Amino acid sequence: MNSNRHARDDIVTAYQNAPTRTVVADGVTYAYRELGPKGGVPVVFFVHLAANLDNWDPRIIDPIAARHHVITFDNRGVGASTGRVPGSIEAMADDAVTFIKALGFDRVDIFSFSLGGMIAQALVAKYPTLVRKLVLTGTGPAGGKDMDKVAGVTYYDILRATLTRSDPKEFLFFNRNATGKVAARAFVNRLAERTTDRDAPLKITAFRTQLKAIKKWGRAAPADLSAIAHPTLIANGDNDRMVPSVLSEDLHRRIKGSELVIYPDSGHGGIFQFHEEFAPLAVDFLAR
Repeated sequence: MNSNRHARDDIVTAYQNAPTRTVVADGVTYAYRELGPKGGVPVVFFVHLAANLDNWDPRIIDPIAARHHVITFDNRGVGASTGRVPGSIEAMADDAVTFIKALGFDRVDIFSFSLGGMIAQALVAKYPTLVRKLVLTGTGPAGGKDMDKVAGVTYYDILRATLTRSDPKEFLFFNRNATGKVAARAFVNRLAERTTDRDAPLKITAFRTQLKAIKKWGRAAPADLSAIAHPTLIANGDNDRMVPSVLSEDLHRRIKGSELVIYPDSGHGGIFQFHEEFAPLAVDFLAR
């Protein structure tokens, strides 16, 4: 394990100041950041399609890190992590477990968004004892309705964003109405608050591999979600074009005892648009 992990005992409380660290496991160097008080069950964040360490909203991370040990990471082949992105969600889950165990943890909470939520579901199915609590946002189950159309929507919105010189997330994550446009701009600005030690962007080949894995997940046989006995919080906007909002309701129906929150007049990035409401909800859920 990398010796610099415990080099600083002072607690980092703001994500923009969290140093990027590395740990080597099974020949892969994983890049990660951590903040918040050590001890207790850490919260490991699973990021979305085409994203790296810099894509987490500090207005979600920082409130959680005020109470919990938070870890964000680049999975294999993503950002500054080495290796190649695997071709299936299940293999991505295996890599995530390799990373978590390399840091010495045998129990974690998982906070996931979009593709990260698919990886989290695959992980819980195969390694149920590793997880205590699960937060699934902007995501859907294997074999979910229209899940295999994510790629088409993604490419279309990337084109729209290119034509208007915008960040694709402004189209993919938010409604294109007055409220959504303001929320989108604010979100993109928050992601730029960290000015030093920025992560490496995802390579195009890695992005395409992720999209193919999502398509395969969407066309797979429906998973048996009744096997998930973990406390689970599910959240989304009411107009998610990327991973249809009905899939959040589907997850809620099939995961016994799960909690569901759907935010009005918002899309895939509903939790970021409503971060002032959602962050305290997530903190409360993890603290219970």
